[in-house]
Amino acid sequence: MREDLDAARDPLADRAAEKLSTAPEETAPEEREPSLPRLGVLGWLRLVWRQLTSMRVALILLFLLALGAVPGSLLPQRSIDRPKVAAYLEQHPDLAPLLDRLQLFDVYRSVWFSAIYLLLFVSLLGCIVPRTRQHWKAMRARPPAAPRNLGKLPSYRRWETDTAPEQVLAAASRVLKGARFRTVAAGGAVSAEKGYTRETGNLLFHVSLLGVLVGVALGSLYGFSGAKLVVEGDGFANTPVSYDDFTPGRLFRLDALSPFSFKLDRFAASYQTSGPQQGQPRSFDAYVTYKKSPDAPQQRYDIRVNHPLSVDGTKVFLSGNGYAPVFTVRDGTGQVVFSGPVPFLPQDGNNTSTGVLKVPDAKPHGLGFQGFFLPTAVIHPERGPVSAFPDAVNPVVFLTAWKGDDGSNSGLPQSAFRLNTEKMQQVTEGGEPVRMALRQGETKTLPDGLGSITYQGYKRYAYFSVSRDPGEGVALASVAVALAGLLLSLFVRRRRVWVRASTGADGRTVVEVAGLARTEDGDLGDEMDRLAERLRESAPGREGKPG
Repeated sequence: MREDLDAARDPLADRAAEKLSTAPEETAPEEREPSLPRLGVLGWLRLVWRQLTSMRVALILLFLLALGAVPGSLLPQRSIDRPKVAAYLEQHPDLAPLLDRLQLFDVYRSVWFSAIYLLLFVSLLGCIVPRTRQHWKAMRARPPAAPRNLGKLPSYRRWETDTAPEQVLAAASRVLKGARFRTVAAGGAVSAEKGYTRETGNLLFHVSLLGVLVGVALGSLYGFSGAKLVVEGDGFANTPVSYDDFTPGRLFRLDALSPFSFKLDRFAASYQTSGPQQGQPRSFDAYVTYKKSPDAPQQRYDIRVNHPLSVDGTKVFLSGNGYAPVFTVRDGTGQVVFSGPVPFLPQDGNNTSTGVLKVPDAKPHGLGFQGFFLPTAVIHPERGPVSAFPDAVNPVVFLTAWKGDDGSNSGLPQSAFRLNTEKMQQVTEGGEPVRMALRQGETKTLPDGLGSITYQGYKRYAYFSVSRDPGEGVALASVAVALAGLLLSLFVRRRRVWVRASTGADGRTVVEVAGLARTEDGDLGDEMDRLAERLRESAPGREGKPG
């Protein structure tokens, strides 16, 4: 019977009932992706600025700056010792070109180092300005009012006295001011605070880092650096054309060069002759005669390591030294086509030195010689000729000869320490390359009427780094300020102290002293004991239990 009634139900009535029903539809809710507001150009700029000026990014940039300076300490730099760079390029023909493309031989003038430097400067500036503003407001603010329940603070003292509350509070102000607290009395309590110089030290440290960067920037913009190799008996004048390498700052004026000059009279070196440190250098001395200006009197000076010659703000540092064998070359016509010293570059601690001698104007063919100079020559059973000591005890020069065009007269720049043999032929005798080992005074006659070469001895040379740094004083003062700021931030402690004096139920004055350390240290309890003892001397009474 019930089934018949259900079958007879009108479908239209069922649909109407569904429309009138208040029951929720059994459909899954539609999932919508959250819509985030677009940052826009200004939003992205604001985000980048906040990240750049955060302390985390400043520390990362400082670490990257220190990390970037590592290659400048491990690899030779053109601004300091160009011959060593040339020697490194020759010794590492596969790796050195890649390092050169990465500017690792000019680290402190490279694009990537300058980028880190500028970003660190901006980051520090963005960190310091808001922190300075906040610190200034904090220093001018009143110490915070005393909490309602002083007994909950880490360090708490309480006692009772017969001294009136007003006198206790007055004594507390005197005691706390004597301990260099800033105090304010209000609401039956004295609030005191000290240690703001801790944050001042932090700010000074960061400002000094900024000052170091400014000093370095001043030196790079308004200063210059250069290098010059000078053989004994030769001189140097402080003009741009006299330098082997001259790098002025972007805003440096050539008329700011000091008109000094000097002559290298003698170079002396001493080495450890015995013991486990045999061969280690003991001293290097470049004895010079210099004049501050063309009309100034001559003066003598001993340029040593870390003892530069200083003339009108320009410093001359001794950065390297070596040997310059003296040769006389005659061509096939018997004419002297070359006579003088040739600097060789040291390759190891025993001053094994390599070098080349170019004689493009010799007749009938241009000549070239390459080889090495051994200050103390010995024959090793496996390695052959080597130098056993850096000083000139048994000097011998070993050479091979080449003939032809070395490209010296092509007008293209060439290294003075490398012989281009692409268009040259090695001089042979009996089908074998000509190899010569010459001691002082010996002469080797070349075959086929090419001429001769005589080794006449050697001279020492010194490699000088010349620089003028107007920002040196700024950087030095900034380092001193950084040290002072670091000491303040390490040894100054933030303290907050409250003293409350109230009348107890028995009519006596209840004195409460509580302290709070803004930094973690274990001296707060001892300091509170000392303050409470001084206050009890001003307001004596019997001590109660800490509340």
